[in-house]
Amino acid sequence: MAGVQFPTYQSLRKTMQRFSANVKRISVKRLLFDNSCLGIMAGILLLCEIVLNVAIVNFVNYTEIDWKAYMQEVEGVVNGTYDYYQLKGDTGPLVYPAGFVYVFTILYYLTEYGKNIKIAQYIFAGFYIIVLLLVFRIYTKTKKVPPYVLAFLCCTSYRIHSVFVLRMFNDPVAMMFLYAALNLFLDSRWTAGSFFYSCAVSIKMNILLFAPALLMAYLTSLGIQGTIIQLAVCAAVQVVLALPFLLANPVAYVMRAFDFGRVFLFEWTVNWRFIPEWLFVDWKFHVLLLAIHAALLLAFYSYWKVCLQSYARMKCVEIDLESKMKKSKHKIDMSVTSRLLLLPLFTANFLGIACSRSLHYQFYVWYSHSLPYLLWSAPYSNKFRLCLLGIIELCWNVFPSTSISSISLHICHLVILYGLYINREMPTKK
Repeated sequence: MAGVQFPTYQSLRKTMQRFSANVKRISVKRLLFDNSCLGIMAGILLLCEIVLNVAIVNFVNYTEIDWKAYMQEVEGVVNGTYDYYQLKGDTGPLVYPAGFVYVFTILYYLTEYGKNIKIAQYIFAGFYIIVLLLVFRIYTKTKKVPPYVLAFLCCTSYRIHSVFVLRMFNDPVAMMFLYAALNLFLDSRWTAGSFFYSCAVSIKMNILLFAPALLMAYLTSLGIQGTIIQLAVCAAVQVVLALPFLLANPVAYVMRAFDFGRVFLFEWTVNWRFIPEWLFVDWKFHVLLLAIHAALLLAFYSYWKVCLQSYARMKCVEIDLESKMKKSKHKIDMSVTSRLLLLPLFTANFLGIACSRSLHYQFYVWYSHSLPYLLWSAPYSNKFRLCLLGIIELCWNVFPSTSISSISLHICHLVILYGLYINREMPTKK
């Protein structure tokens, strides 16, 4: 393509040499504890993760769970069926929005109609690296946690590696688009961010958990007119992607792709194992959880409003300072600005997960990468924060879940929630 310059071997080599030189110049202590070294730590971990994921693909046995069913579902579309009532796989009917169909149709062809598992695993290993890159950019930009936390995040992610590389669920793909959207929002590229956010929603509905805080971010940063534009972008993406299915059977698409009344199987629950099954499936229990979720959103509303209004003001200051400091060698640390946007978004998602009707093992990816950010936004000691992260990881790795693991997970969620609530007067505190 004209005007596009691709990196040469020599330029890549020089970049790696500069990176190696920077690593050699800093001490281990600085690398672990100095927030200015977050970028270097992220680079080291990404290289290690590439090697680790290749090893996982080649030496750890793949376990079939949903991949075959995904391929059967999209194969129906490939064969010309657009009625959602007619699309199904071995595990049941297709229950994901249209974006899922397009993404996994591409994977269907890239993996020899879903039969070449090894290629699929390498693709999902690539997705894992992309997600890490996007997450590390967020942490580097916000400087919210010390560098060693990034290492802890990678070293205690057995379940996450499994969800990506050994199980190949659609949840990681949705989160990849979500983290791309968050990075774009941080760069004030609202329309592009809305596009990627809506794409994420079209792959899996859990992304809607971010919506309450995102709507507030639109209103405080863009005003009513700007908010309407962004909502129109989100809606347009949904309609365009779903158009073939809406034309075939609109009722079937809406009822299946956005089934908010779906009841999950008790045998797979991670968070409610300690209650009897009759209570788990009772609609009154689901309504109670929804009411608690709504109450928590209201409890955090004023806090988020202050954060996001401050973000909008400080973003204007940041843009003004950047224009004045272009010729200066000095850089102004405005990481606090990004924190004011991210904390409401991550908290909104966490509230939804904490009040979820059921969490399955693959759902861990919904919030695993944001947990350090939330914990370092609560007034706890670093040792206590790390202990909570370790306990949560342990709870998600108990299979099948037990009453103890489920109760422990809820306790950890309550501790994080309490910390976020009592610390709401200090949103920028490290």
